[in-house]
Amino acid sequence: MSSIIIVILTTLGALFVLLAAIGMIRMPDTYLRISVTTKAATLGVGLLLISAAIYFNDLSTTSRALVIILFVLLTAPVSAHLIGRASYFMGVKLWDKSVMDDLRGKYQKKDHVLKSKTDNTPGDNIDHSHLNSDDEDDLVK
Repeated sequence: MSSIIIVILTTLGALFVLLAAIGMIRMPDTYLRISVTTKAATLGVGLLLISAAIYFNDLSTTSRALVIILFVLLTAPVSAHLIGRASYFMGVKLWDKSVMDDLRGKYQKKDHVLKSKTDNTPGDNIDHSHLNSDDEDDLVK
């Protein structure tokens, strides 16, 4: 019975890691790549470590696997957030079919302040938009 569980968990873990690798290739921009790899790879590594803990059936191996899973669950989202934020602030463009930029006009380049409300100081904000003002009016309607 445990061998069936191990095979299922290992297969699912490998599948999620494969999907994360495919997502790295297929996603059109940095932000979507970060999202795909963080979610799929974290789940895949967690499933593989759980299957290893079941396979070895040893307290020391199980405790190490659980600590690694905890470490990955704590560090992957934080690191993905920091990489995405640094990419945005450096001016990495959004995908041209992105519908919405929530941070548009809220980050000041000069003093590196992120505000909750849009500040329309000319030349001070990072603008990732690929739309001109005519296109924006069409989207609002």
